[in-house]
Amino acid sequence: MSENEIAYYVCSILSFVPAIVFHEVMHGYAAYRLGDPTAKRAGRLSLNPLKHIDPFGTVLMPLMLMIMNMPVFGYAKPVPYNPSYFKDPRKGDLIVGLAGPSANLVMAILGAVVYTAISYLVPSSVLVSNTVLFYFFTMFLPMFSLINLYLMFFNLLPIPPLDGSSIFAFFLPVKYLPKYYQVQRYAFPIFMVVAILLPYVLHVNPFGIYLDATAGNLFDLLFSAAR
Repeated sequence: MSENEIAYYVCSILSFVPAIVFHEVMHGYAAYRLGDPTAKRAGRLSLNPLKHIDPFGTVLMPLMLMIMNMPVFGYAKPVPYNPSYFKDPRKGDLIVGLAGPSANLVMAILGAVVYTAISYLVPSSVLVSNTVLFYFFTMFLPMFSLINLYLMFFNLLPIPPLDGSSIFAFFLPVKYLPKYYQVQRYAFPIFMVVAILLPYVLHVNPFGIYLDATAGNLFDLLFSAAR
């Protein structure tokens, strides 16, 4: 394995783990601020990655995507919360649903800001002569921002248990909610089949097209100042 390949895998892990941890912690923190102690009691406000790992979504799925040279994304164990603690359950559910993707957006912007600052303040000769700084600048920071953007837009899809399902439910008339919740239980397995198997069966990757149009374009915008 070459030095670049080792750096790629290291940077992928160091980017992905904080992205999912802060994503989940912000869900729990938002619920906690709205009066729900469920996540705090479950120990899910911790920054310890082990508290949030889902065997498939956090480990196997990202590894498979890296091996297949597809965008790296995944998910952690959903943070438990109880909307009955909220003064307005539907509004509270919306706020909790948005908290995770918002955290990823903030981290993506932070990565772009640091990248831009280094590009203007650190001479290229210093970057080339320092291996760690070189990989931090050329590989880690762009990957960190891009993975956070992938995770953000992935979770905004209105498919349970993703955050977009809570956001979408907020805008549905109350009379349609029972039917929507019935459909939810079947949506995610079907989505995973479509997202991972369809590109290899029909050579069509709608999920990749979606991420390119959303995360990819926003990434280009954030890093355009340093180019």
